[in-house]
Amino acid sequence: MKKALLAAAAMVALPVMAQAQTAAPGFYIGAEGGLNWLLNTTIGGTTVTPQTGWEAGGVIGYDFVGPRVEVEGMYRQNQTYSSFQGAAINNQIGQLSVMANLLYDFAPSSTITPYIGAGAGIAFVDSNSSLGSTQFAYQGIIGLGWNVDTNFRVNLDGRYYGTSNPSVTVNGSSTTWSNNNFSVMLGLVFKFAPAAPPPPPPTTAPQATSFMVFFDWDRSNLSAQALQTIKQAAGAYKAKGNARITATGHTDTSGPENYNMALSLRRANAVKDALVREGVPATAIAVVGRGEQGLLVPTPDGVREPQNRRVEIILQ
Repeated sequence: MKKALLAAAAMVALPVMAQAQTAAPGFYIGAEGGLNWLLNTTIGGTTVTPQTGWEAGGVIGYDFVGPRVEVEGMYRQNQTYSSFQGAAINNQIGQLSVMANLLYDFAPSSTITPYIGAGAGIAFVDSNSSLGSTQFAYQGIIGLGWNVDTNFRVNLDGRYYGTSNPSVTVNGSSTTWSNNNFSVMLGLVFKFAPAAPPPPPPTTAPQATSFMVFFDWDRSNLSAQALQTIKQAAGAYKAKGNARITATGHTDTSGPENYNMALSLRRANAVKDALVREGVPATAIAVVGRGEQGLLVPTPDGVREPQNRRVEIILQ
């Protein structure tokens, strides 16, 4: 039965093994329960054949994303339908264990992860003492975990669990018996995963500041209005503290194209010189001449359009 359950779980896991999830370290708690098979044993010369029993308990642990460590408390009980005079195991055997487990998830970021583990601790097994016979306990674990989301996980595993030989008094004589168990366990775990960090604020590109200086036809000298605009551009540069300036000269479509290219460059250099006089370092200024390209007001060839005779000052 145990093999059939594990095989079924593996078949369900195959389609989702490759699905990735975000895994983060953190503490977890869980509850678990299942079926326990206590193997046949001999007590006081009598062969005992226990019936299929049950088990229930809980865990608290820490997930390192891959390795896990946990403390587990578990109670197991199996009916025996055997009575031993003077013993506390009349018709049933109960045992309480406290174990420290070390486990390893092979695919902690996947939806389905196989895992193995081992544990050791102490067990209190039914005996003549009210506290039970205190024994060393150990177990081996193999299973599959289903990471439902970042917080919830379902585990299905098979276990071998055993203890050192408990003692009990039967008909006035002390005797020991072997305690070996196989079990199938289903568990639900809640993980206290850390909250996701808030998304970083959107990055915005620095805004460019621009100014525009206009010229008379076929001129590169600066008017009083142009000088005032250049002064404002210089003030903006000083306010930024660290910026680059590009002065791009333009012309209208009147005149030869080659002449206009040179004229646009003279206009850009005139603006640069004025910026330097206003305290802007020459090394912070680049000049570009575009001639008739980049018309502010589209016109046919040969048109004297004042808006096209300009230098654009851009601070970045």
